[in-house]
Amino acid sequence: MFDGLKKKLNRFRNDVEETAEEKAEAAADEAETEADAEAESAPADAAVEPEASEPSDADSVGDADADSEADAVDDVPADAEPATDADTAPEQAAATAEGEPEPEPATAAVDEQMADEPAADADEPEPAPDEAEPRESLASDAAKAALAEEDDDSSGPGRLRRAAAFATGKVVIEEEDLEDPLWELEMALLQSDVEMQVAEEILETIREKLIGETRKQVQSTGQLVSEALHDALYEVISVGQFDFDQRIAEADKPVTLIFTGINGVGKTTTIAKLAKYFEKQGYSTVLANGDTYRAGANEQIREHAEALGKKLIAHEQGGDPAAVIYDGVEYAEAHDIDIVLGDTAGRLHTSNDLMAQLEKIDRVVGPDLTLFVDEAVAGQDAVERARQFNDAAAIDGAILTKADADSNGGAAISIAYVTGKPILFLGVGQGYDHIEKFDPEQMVERLLGEDE
Repeated sequence: MFDGLKKKLNRFRNDVEETAEEKAEAAADEAETEADAEAESAPADAAVEPEASEPSDADSVGDADADSEADAVDDVPADAEPATDADTAPEQAAATAEGEPEPEPATAAVDEQMADEPAADADEPEPAPDEAEPRESLASDAAKAALAEEDDDSSGPGRLRRAAAFATGKVVIEEEDLEDPLWELEMALLQSDVEMQVAEEILETIREKLIGETRKQVQSTGQLVSEALHDALYEVISVGQFDFDQRIAEADKPVTLIFTGINGVGKTTTIAKLAKYFEKQGYSTVLANGDTYRAGANEQIREHAEALGKKLIAHEQGGDPAAVIYDGVEYAEAHDIDIVLGDTAGRLHTSNDLMAQLEKIDRVVGPDLTLFVDEAVAGQDAVERARQFNDAAAIDGAILTKADADSNGGAAISIAYVTGKPILFLGVGQGYDHIEKFDPEQMVERLLGEDE
C-alpha cells in the first residue's frame, strides 16, 4: 500500500542526507587543510621567539658584575667598621713609591673592584662533583619537557583533525542544500496524485523544519529529514480528525450514517463492511437502501444483508430515497437497533436533482454523519470530487476504498486537507473484515518506513 510514494519519500531523505554529508566532508577537508597550515607555520614562529628573548653579552656581564657586587656586600661582617682615608693612605703611598702612576679618579674604583674580584672568587670553594648532578637532572627534565612540548606541537594537527571530524557531526542545513531535493520531492508528490495545494504545504513545512537546523552529534541527517517529513505529512493528513468510535458511543441511538459518492466506487460494499465492524463493537445495525434509481441496487445490498444476517429496509425502484431512510430510522427506534446505515444513489455534484435529494435527506432524517466514499486509486479525481461534494452538501468524513491497490497515496494524503474533513476508514480488500480504521500516525509511519 502506497509503495510508490514511500519510495519517493525515501529518495528525498537520501538525497538531502547525501547533500549534507558531502557538505560536512568538504568542511572537514577545509578544517584539516587549515590545521596543517597552522602546524607548518608553528615551528618557524617558535624559532624566532628565542632569538628575540636571548639576552645580550653586555647584559650578561652587567648582571654578573651586579651579582658580584651584591655578593661582596653580603660577605662584609655586620660589625666591621668602614675603612677611613687614614687607613688607605699608606697603601696609596706604597703604590706611588713603587713607581706606578696614580690612577685617574674616574677609573680608580673600577680598578679597585677588578683587583678585589679574584680574591672573592678564590674564597669561593669549587663545587663538589655530587653537586653537579642536580644541574644535570634539571637539564634532563628541561630536555624532556622540550621533547614533550614538541610532541604536543606535532600532535596539534591531529587534535585539530579530530576536532574537525567531531565538528562535522553538526551540520547546519541551508536553503541551497534543499533546493534540488525539494524540487524533486515536489515532482514526486504531484506524480503521486497529491493535490498541488497540499504538496506546497508539505514543502513549506519541510523548509521551516530543516533550513537553519543543526544536526546534533547523536543524530543523522536522515533522522532530521525523517522528522521533518513526518511533521509535514502528519499536519496535512490529520486535519479534522476525531475519534469515530467515541462519536458513535456518545451519540443518541439510533445513530444514522448516510453514504454518498459517485457510482462504482464501493459504497454498498463499504456499508456491509461497516455493518460487520459495528457488530464486532457490539452494536446492532439495520441497512436502508436509498439508491432507488439504479437497477439491481436492491439485489446487490440484499445479498450483503443476507450474508451478514442484517435487516434491510428497501422500497421499489424509483421511490423517494429520503422516505426509505426515514423508514429505516423508524424501524431502528421500534426494534432498539443502534445504528442505521443508509445507502444513496451514485451521483455527480453537477446532478442537481440528486444533490437536492441529499438536502432532502438531511432535512427529513437529520443524519448524525454523512460519509463520502471514493476510491484511493482515483487520486486527484477523488480529491476533487470530495471537494465538490463537501461544497454541495457538507460531509463529515471520507472512506477510501481499494487502498490496498493504491501505490501513490495522493488521495489519502490530500482529501482531509482539501475538505477539512478527516479520512475515517480505508478499504483494503474484498472481505467484510477488510476495512481499517484510518490512523494518521500509522499512515505516516507506513509512508516513511524502510523499503521492504
